[in-house]
Amino acid sequence: MTKGKMILTLFLTFLKIGAFTFGGGYAMIALLEEEFVEKRKWLTHEEFLDIVAIGESTPGPLAINSATFIGNRQAGFFGSLASTLGVVIPSVIIIMMVSLVFDRFMQLRYVQYAFDGIRVCVVYLIFSAGCKMFKGLKKKPVTYVIFGVVAALFIGFYLFGYGFSSVICILACGCVGLFIFAFDNVRAKKGSAADMKEKGGKDE
Repeated sequence: MTKGKMILTLFLTFLKIGAFTFGGGYAMIALLEEEFVEKRKWLTHEEFLDIVAIGESTPGPLAINSATFIGNRQAGFFGSLASTLGVVIPSVIIIMMVSLVFDRFMQLRYVQYAFDGIRVCVVYLIFSAGCKMFKGLKKKPVTYVIFGVVAALFIGFYLFGYGFSSVICILACGCVGLFIFAFDNVRAKKGSAADMKEKGGKDE
């Protein structure tokens, strides 16, 4: 596929995703994974999880960050630009149209019924994306421990009516990941040094 065709494909793909995604970036995760991991095979599941993690932990909406990252990965700067424009254009057009007649639009009974159905669909999309991402995580005890602690904190704080900042959660989990990485590195180096020492002793 030529670069020009790739840029056009990125634009049209993200235009479709942007036009039919309700519920924001989290609901979009399931569509992105289906399109780029399962259908087009442009990304592995692990790479997709990394992109979502980067998009979530950097400033800006997850949907736009992910589109920019994927576009840049596939076709450089212009791929990034095409993907970002594609995912943004439908929302901008729809919001501009709705804002002109918002009050009358929301008073329509059938519109309210439609949004009630859409809310249910959004919950499913977010839950489905979360389950897929969890299944794709590395099967390590620390993964389940972090997930269990975070889930317990969110549920506990929600039930007792306290706020729990997602920013603090992201930073804390990132620090835990860095600590575990550093610990594994030190342990691996000590293991290598011990193996070399033991090998040297046998050679003598």
